[in-house]
Amino acid sequence: MKVALVHDWLIDRGGAEGVLKVLLSIYPDADVFTLVCGMNKDQLVELGIHKPVKTSFIQRLPFAIKKYRHYLPFMPLAIQQLELQGYDLIISSNFCVAKGVITGPDQLHICYCHSPVRYAWDLQAQYLKESGCDKGIKSWVIRYFLNNLRDFDARSALAVDKFIANSTFIQRRIRKCYRRESVVIYPPVETTEFIMHAQKEDYYLVCSRLVQYKKVGLIIEAFNRMPDKKLLVLGGGPDYAQLVKKAGPNISLMGYVTREVLIEKMQNAKAFIHAAEEDFGIAPVEAQACGTPIIGYGKGGLLDTVVEGKTGIYFDHHTAESLCAAVQLFEKTQLLTPHEIASFASSFSEERFKTDFIYAVEEWMREHRQSCVSKAAEYMSHLHIKPLTKQTSQ
Repeated sequence: MKVALVHDWLIDRGGAEGVLKVLLSIYPDADVFTLVCGMNKDQLVELGIHKPVKTSFIQRLPFAIKKYRHYLPFMPLAIQQLELQGYDLIISSNFCVAKGVITGPDQLHICYCHSPVRYAWDLQAQYLKESGCDKGIKSWVIRYFLNNLRDFDARSALAVDKFIANSTFIQRRIRKCYRRESVVIYPPVETTEFIMHAQKEDYYLVCSRLVQYKKVGLIIEAFNRMPDKKLLVLGGGPDYAQLVKKAGPNISLMGYVTREVLIEKMQNAKAFIHAAEEDFGIAPVEAQACGTPIIGYGKGGLLDTVVEGKTGIYFDHHTAESLCAAVQLFEKTQLLTPHEIASFASSFSEERFKTDFIYAVEEWMREHRQSCVSKAAEYMSHLHIKPLTKQTSQ
């Protein structure tokens, strides 16, 4: 079986690239297709890519590596120019346009959907506002191109044979945007690296890129109202300087830290605070693998990864008052033990992902082959042509 893996772009290492790495461990001989690749050889090898990556014409455009997002209007056209003839199985790892590749009737196309294009659908207004493009002529130009992208996104969904969602939240978004059903297979989390630690210290932890939609500013505002509670913030980003000025004396922003420091802080934290509405959210699973409970915003993928009253506490509104109330409730609630929380987190492991994914693909390949054979037989029957048998061939 000849396999092609289609990924939107290969620029940085993130959660989607983690999924691609595991897919390549399942299909090590697969060819990788992408719009633009900015990773060096060592980074590609670390993902399990040992062959040349096949890219689109965007790769050859000026400043494509650093300014690839500026070529968004050309991406639907570019993804359709990738030649996938001769492949039996096409797996698209989609968060933008990857599922828009053109496939034939004898090819099985499975889309692992990280999310329908967020900035073209329900989060369009939020993205435009946060980028300062919600008013004026520039806003209308961007809205025009996003409208075209949304139309392409919906149309291309019709050509996908099977959808896999990375959470029940994305499953609902797929149903809403594409009117298609999907199965949920949670993305692989390297839980074995995050070892359970039973003894906790008296501080709360945030680990996040410091950008607006992560709502770290909201967390800092809440802990400014609770000066007796210590908060550590790990991570950097464009909002770092602003958040340092906002933080009270009980709050420490440590910036970017090594992987070892991150794990150590997760292991010892009293609780992990997560305020963003994520499609899935890997960091809360990593924290639970350390036996650390979660205080999180009760929407999105967190509803799949945190069990209310057992492995964590939800807060319902993006307000400092709501988060403060959740922290107070957490300190009064008897949750599961660190060992039990870590055991729950292991259900999101890489091995579980492999098992579920391989089982689903094998079932769908079997169905696809049977469908192709039965439709051919039905057509021959319609023409009154009898299939050759050993007796008639003699």
